[in-house]
Amino acid sequence: MIVEFDAVEKRYGKVHALKDAHLQVPQGSILGLIGPNGAGKTTSMLLMTSLLSRDGGRVRVGGLDPERNPRAVRRHVGYMPDFFGVYEGLTAWEYLEFFAATQNVRKAARPAVVADLLALVDLGHKADADVNTLSRGMKQRLSLARALVHDPELLVLDEPASGLDPRARVELRELIGELHRMGRTIVISSHILSELEGICSHLAIVDHGQILAQDTITAMRQKMMGHRRIVARVAVGHVEDAEDLLRDSSGVEDVSVERDVLHVAFNGDDAVSARLLGSVVDAGIPVAEWRVEAAGLEELFLQVTDGFAEGAAS
Repeated sequence: MIVEFDAVEKRYGKVHALKDAHLQVPQGSILGLIGPNGAGKTTSMLLMTSLLSRDGGRVRVGGLDPERNPRAVRRHVGYMPDFFGVYEGLTAWEYLEFFAATQNVRKAARPAVVADLLALVDLGHKADADVNTLSRGMKQRLSLARALVHDPELLVLDEPASGLDPRARVELRELIGELHRMGRTIVISSHILSELEGICSHLAIVDHGQILAQDTITAMRQKMMGHRRIVARVAVGHVEDAEDLLRDSSGVEDVSVERDVLHVAFNGDDAVSARLLGSVVDAGIPVAEWRVEAAGLEELFLQVTDGFAEGAAS
């Protein structure tokens, strides 16, 4: 594990930003840290980047304690905060060159490092542009390049797609995927779950300062089979018959119809889906489409946090 939290506590006055938090980030993973605003995501990131002290528990990054060995930890970590800070009058090239100097990149090596990073984030044509003239998406890519000047093995990205338009989000997501293919471990936070769909290998759900669940996305979906859905289309004139049949079938939790498309919530695995399909076909109902949808991040988040809320209230 490249990052480990063990019973971590962090308080701001009487507010518990993190409470008995346990978190593990596997080497080589892209871990999505998801939760609402104020859940404890940024606090977690500041702790793992050595920018905040904890009130209790144990934190290790690459085997090191960020509080006792902050300089060593920072050599291995690249942090992209949720805001873009600039110095007036700097060009994109000067901006990266400045941060390369702060990270003790050799002076002779800086021009090559800056040129390579601008090319990586597709900003080579903006090398001489004032950073304040860049679009929001370009600033985000430049900020990501800044986090890479010292070639860290761990990237910590706090709400990197915040405020971006759809095209810029896609470009940023593709860039993050490329960095992962280059061998970096990435921790990325967001309260907009669709931003993390399809990019993360692992997931940690945080709410009210607690890590409520964490695992690979595949494993989390398998644990939550009850929230799988079938999308089905049957021949015109058979929709009501199919709806009645499925509603009375074991394993089915709910059936709804939208524009002659059946949406079936069921509890079980692929064998249950196959049984339901067989019962529809055996009833003489022609099936044009039968598709099982995996639970999306929003469903996973809602199921975990709803269960937490119910437990806290009881």
